[in-house]
Amino acid sequence: MMGRKTFLAAGVWIALAVVLATSPAARAQDYPTRAVKIIVPFPAGGTADAMPRLIGDWLSRKWGHPIVIENRAGAGGNIGAEMVSKAEPDGYTLLSAPAPPLVINQNLYPRLGFDPLAFEPIVVMSRVPNSLVVNPKIAAKTTLEFIDYARANPGKLTAATQGNGTTSHLTAELFALMAKVKFQNVPYRGSAPALTDLVAGNVDIMFDNLGVSLALVKSGQLKLIAVAAAKRMASLPDVPAIAETLPGFEAVAWYAVVAPPKTPARIVAKLNADINEALRDPNILARFAEFSAEPVGGTPTETAKYFREEVERWNNVIKAAGVKLE
Repeated sequence: MMGRKTFLAAGVWIALAVVLATSPAARAQDYPTRAVKIIVPFPAGGTADAMPRLIGDWLSRKWGHPIVIENRAGAGGNIGAEMVSKAEPDGYTLLSAPAPPLVINQNLYPRLGFDPLAFEPIVVMSRVPNSLVVNPKIAAKTTLEFIDYARANPGKLTAATQGNGTTSHLTAELFALMAKVKFQNVPYRGSAPALTDLVAGNVDIMFDNLGVSLALVKSGQLKLIAVAAAKRMASLPDVPAIAETLPGFEAVAWYAVVAPPKTPARIVAKLNADINEALRDPNILARFAEFSAEPVGGTPTETAKYFREEVERWNNVIKAAGVKLE
């Protein structure tokens, strides 16, 4: 017969086996086995929402499990980011976000409910140049004409942004600093509502990524003055770069995927490999082109390095322009 000590020992081993079988490391072996949720901390309708939907659809077909996109907007992306930071680190809740909650907000907000650099970096999916788009009532047709107009009307031009601390906000501040002009900042909760008011003429200008605004330019509802890429884009050869008038001016929006802190390395590696595979798919590249987006990809280590560089770059803009949240 089994003695008491032997019975207890067997019980301990069984319990240990159960724990090991249900641990994050064990679950990573066959990840994913069910639906994966991707939190987007900005509203639907913008490029920040479109990029993870395109990649998510590709992943769902590869994995045979649904990818659920959930928009949790507010506080410059902080609400959705904090939610993911506190999620179970099992790979079933991810964050897809542009720069603000990952590399900007820690230098703008006095206190955050999460550590942006504690996320497990997976990959940067894409980057899209920002651009200067204006309501057609603005007569200026070139960057220089626009600067002259802004200087003649100091503080009168209203600049719509995706929200305080977003790349559209900081791009406007960088432009104002370099061009020696002044705008009235009008923050929105994402690109979609900002562009709606820009088209309606309720605000005058916006430094928005080309992902959504280009369609409004092509339909004649907005006017594209220049792009914020380092040089003219191959897809828009007739549109000048702001840098042609303001040397060194460059501002791009990018969209990354990260996991909660302490997510197992095997899950991070799986996500990285599969998203990189998606970024090589001609169908994905064709859809990206519709948003003027270029794929980025790379390893988690390269992504982490890029985040650190972006923290420093945008912090320099914040300090130089004296940006403060109101």
